This record gives sequence, structure tokens and C-alpha cells, in this order.
Amino acid sequence: MSLTSILSADAIDSAIKDCQAPESFNHKKFFQLCGLSKKSPQEIKTVFGLIDDDGNGFIEEDELKFFLQRFTSGARVLTDKEIKTLLSAGDDDGDGKIGAEEFKNMVLS
Repeated sequence: MSLTSILSADAIDSAIKDCQAPESFNHKKFFQLCGLSKKSPQEIKTVFGLIDDDGNGFIEEDELKFFLQRFTSGARVLTDKEIKTLLSAGDDDGDGKIGAEEFKNMVLS
């Protein structure tokens, strides 16, 4: 399954273009622009599974670096600052990683 089976390619493209410059990534705006914040909890969980590259049930820092590339292969990598911001926004229990429920909560907040 690919992200374009859940999100429109045009919406993904718009969201990626909005954060092309380093330090311009804002997760709330990104989730709105790509349409993820309007999806069902099950669809969000499916997207989580596509971002969780190693399939261990968590999105960790090394996976967050390539977060945008999960949406579009040619996208830039997130900066260290953006990774820390995204991790702190999603890591509710402070374990240093984002679980599926935490991801859903972050997307829908």
C-alpha cells in the first residue's frame, strides 16, 4: 500500500512544497495540507505503519529524519531541530519514540 491510496498526490505535493526550506516544517500545517488530519483513525494508523520503516511499532528519530521522504521520495530530510520538535510533539510518554496512538493523537490535535 502507498500513501497515495489514502492521501491525494496533489495534497501531498502541496504539503511538501510548503516545507521545502530547512526549518520550515510544521507538523500541524503539514498534516492539514496533506489531508491526513481529516482522515479516520484507521487511515491514520495505516499511514503510521508506512512511516514506521522498520515495523517495530514506533517511529524513532532515525525514521523521523526521513519523514517527508515517506510522502515523496525526492523530499528533503528533516533537520535535527525539526526532528526534535516533531518528536517532542508526538512523544506523550517520554520514551523517545512515537507509538501509533501517539501519532494519531498528534495528527488529530
